[in-house]
Amino acid sequence: MKGIIGKKIGMTSIFDANGKQTACTIIEAGPCVVTQVKTQESDGYTALQVGFGDKKEKHTNASAKNHFAKANTPAKSYVKEFRNSSLEKNIGDTITVDIFAEGDKVEVVGTTKGKGFQGVVKRHGFSGVGEASHGQHDRQRAPGSIGGSSYPARVFKGMRMAGRMGQDRVKVKGLQVVKIFPEKNYILISGAVPGHNGSIVLIQK
Repeated sequence: MKGIIGKKIGMTSIFDANGKQTACTIIEAGPCVVTQVKTQESDGYTALQVGFGDKKEKHTNASAKNHFAKANTPAKSYVKEFRNSSLEKNIGDTITVDIFAEGDKVEVVGTTKGKGFQGVVKRHGFSGVGEASHGQHDRQRAPGSIGGSSYPARVFKGMRMAGRMGQDRVKVKGLQVVKIFPEKNYILISGAVPGHNGSIVLIQK
């Protein structure tokens, strides 16, 4: 396992030598700083703790300042752990986008866009009642019956109903690294990545 923290920039298209178009997501990945190296002896598991994005000193408490000072780096806005990392890194080392190569298969973890409180048509894909005939008034997007009658006289758990939609942690697997721009810390990944532009994502292999 090896990974890096990045920021979603947006989407674009890449054309190969045969003229085939591939939709890609642009991610500014790194540079990240190793802020802690966890070992089996000291922590019970192996992991690399990685920081991304500088944070203002006035917004950082004393314990966090001391923690980042051990890595000789400014305070970071985002800190993540990559367990069982295959990267041989020491505290204070930098991880850049060149840990990946073009053609690698990766998985991306992000937080989906928040949609707020939504009905069953948008949230679960219900089709509604269809026509507005036979005296049905304002029922086109209603959920319909949600439970039994006198038995079991309750609503079953997990019933698909209206509610908060989005803002979920989602992992997308099987994406491919299309192109890398090391000088700009950009990585182009095929397909869509969860989250809005500017959101933080994790790229893992």
